[in-house]
Amino acid sequence: MDTSENHQPIRMGVVGVGSLGQWHARIYSEMPSVRLVGVYDADQKRAKEIAARYQTHAFRTMEELADAVDALNVVVPTDKHRAVAGMAIEKRKHVLVEKPIAANTREAEELVELAQRHGVILQVGHVERFNPVLSVINPAKHHPLFVEAIRIAPYPPPRFGLLPRGTEVSVILDLMIHDLEIILHLVQSKVVDIRAVGVPILSKSEDIANVRLRFENGCIANVTASRISMETQRKIRMFLPDAYVSLDYQEQSGKVLRKKRLGIEKKEIPIHKGEPLALELRAFVDCIQNRTAPVVTGEHAAEALNLAVAIVQSIRNKGQT
Repeated sequence: MDTSENHQPIRMGVVGVGSLGQWHARIYSEMPSVRLVGVYDADQKRAKEIAARYQTHAFRTMEELADAVDALNVVVPTDKHRAVAGMAIEKRKHVLVEKPIAANTREAEELVELAQRHGVILQVGHVERFNPVLSVINPAKHHPLFVEAIRIAPYPPPRFGLLPRGTEVSVILDLMIHDLEIILHLVQSKVVDIRAVGVPILSKSEDIANVRLRFENGCIANVTASRISMETQRKIRMFLPDAYVSLDYQEQSGKVLRKKRLGIEKKEIPIHKGEPLALELRAFVDCIQNRTAPVVTGEHAAEALNLAVAIVQSIRNKGQT
């Protein structure tokens, strides 16, 4: 299975080729170090359409696809992550599973334990960690005092026979979890207080939510997520001891305001733009070839999920929903 020694192309498969999984297939089909062996989707017509588009094979079952590859990308609804990713890991395949890692903390822990037991790489698709804007912040050097993150988007379109994408879970697990994982990475301290509110509007769980987090080291984070907005916005702002940094994930732009002896200096941050998903998938392939740890491990993703679940419980325990 391990191709790191002979540098043969990684045999890759994609399970779930809907609105997001189709782009996984496209990117892998363009990678010289990867052979896209095939795809699987519960909608066989869709699977055949994507397979034809990227000159690969539509497999009849996900198990058959897993048997034919070195690594599997799992791009299915969150409540199916444990079953599909677990099946692949049991077959000793490397796995990239979309975020959140699982629908609940127990399933997340099971996937982490399975990957450790079978000695395979488990990477989780927190794609925003690969956004070039984050390269300007180094957690080892920068110590945020206050963080504000906002992530809003229109409600997902309807799908025949299925819930709108992502709405099988709360917006906290669907959208906010991106920012929670990033903030945990940047702050590197334990959360000691959670103050959260949220309400369902169009789905059965929270569609808009806000949380104020206090960390053991004194940092405060204010995080907002909504999937019922008229616009799309993904931004994070940080106050550091000597500067204010504002980053726009969507525009891949940023600015920094720094204290100087004679006032405030404002600078635009030069950022080398890139496609975060392509960078994420390239990193996954590199991990397989070099047997290195992913940027976002199963453990990192489980920690973010634990926090997201705690936020959801905080809201529901207060009777907000």
